[in-house]
Amino acid sequence: MRVRAAVLREMGHAGPFAHSKPLSVESLTLSPPGNGEIRVRVLAAGLCHSDLSVINGSRPRPMPMVMGHEATGEVVELGGHVRDFAVGDRVVFSFVPMCGHCLPCASGRPVLCEPGAAANAQGQLLESASHWTDDSGQPLLHHLGVSGFAEYTVVSARSAVRIDADLPAEIAALFGCAVMTGVGAVINTARVQSGESVAVFGLGGVGLSALLGAHAASAWPLIAVDVVEEKLALARRLGASHCINASHGDAVAEIRDITSGGVEHAIESVGSEAVLAQAYAATRRGGTTLTVGLPAPGRMFSVPAVSLVAEERTVKGSYMGSAVPSRDIPRYIDLYRAGRLPVDRLLTHRLKLDDINEGFDRLADGTAIRQIIEFDT
Repeated sequence: MRVRAAVLREMGHAGPFAHSKPLSVESLTLSPPGNGEIRVRVLAAGLCHSDLSVINGSRPRPMPMVMGHEATGEVVELGGHVRDFAVGDRVVFSFVPMCGHCLPCASGRPVLCEPGAAANAQGQLLESASHWTDDSGQPLLHHLGVSGFAEYTVVSARSAVRIDADLPAEIAALFGCAVMTGVGAVINTARVQSGESVAVFGLGGVGLSALLGAHAASAWPLIAVDVVEEKLALARRLGASHCINASHGDAVAEIRDITSGGVEHAIESVGSEAVLAQAYAATRRGGTTLTVGLPAPGRMFSVPAVSLVAEERTVKGSYMGSAVPSRDIPRYIDLYRAGRLPVDRLLTHRLKLDDINEGFDRLADGTAIRQIIEFDT
């Protein structure tokens, strides 16, 4: 079938993207799903810093590629041997396909699925190579097993989680990355308990989702750190007890003063080793510094080695919120419906596929939190 999709043919374009246009909206051929795969009509897709890091080249991927990984849609066709879905099901995509058989999957850590990670690195699906070809016959690759910036896509059935059909698509898409990653970091990885102190460094979609998760867990004090006043104001409305503009002074000193020595959990969501060092410095003795950001592969992070022992400090990474998507996405949606996770307040812009480059300009300059591409239904 013919499908309009946003294609990245090379990385490293300079902004503004509205002028350099790294993403071209093209008409492509999408082949039918194979065994274990499903074809999905995409209803909504979110713009995420993980997409931006591929566009600007800080997170290298093979090219050319149909981009997008945070999305939701409706199943329109089943490949062979698919038993867990039916045509008409609404789904949210999981950007790590999970084989269910490797050691991490069998150990209850499916976001570390080894075949899934290998497929993502190669731009392929778990069961097959590419389903995309352009008008010259050139194959195009899949971004994180999803390629959600397209009217239709083919994914592994292991990259989809069924959801209720009445959840608005522009809200459902957020659960595929921002919410799953941020809330999961708090609940699954850090395991924040009521009354424990939390600081969140970086208030994009993932950072604000982490703040929402910490607020739902009754963290106190709950400290938000950023350099954009509008994001700090939103964080306060979403439950932050203290907001610190890191460009106006010593954020670490302020946090240590507020908490009499540092927070029990510091969460870094910027993808910067310098900000991660700040988060570590703001963590108290016996505390945990958690990072969910993705810096460029060559970036290095160092800490005083003695503090790990003498202060019983912990540094942890959290990928995709340490999630079990089939368990966590429905659970977080239930929390949203109950008013405990008002993730709809993260949505700042709605746009069409043709406006995607302008959307990434807003993401890059910090004037947007979550932008959703809405496809015609």
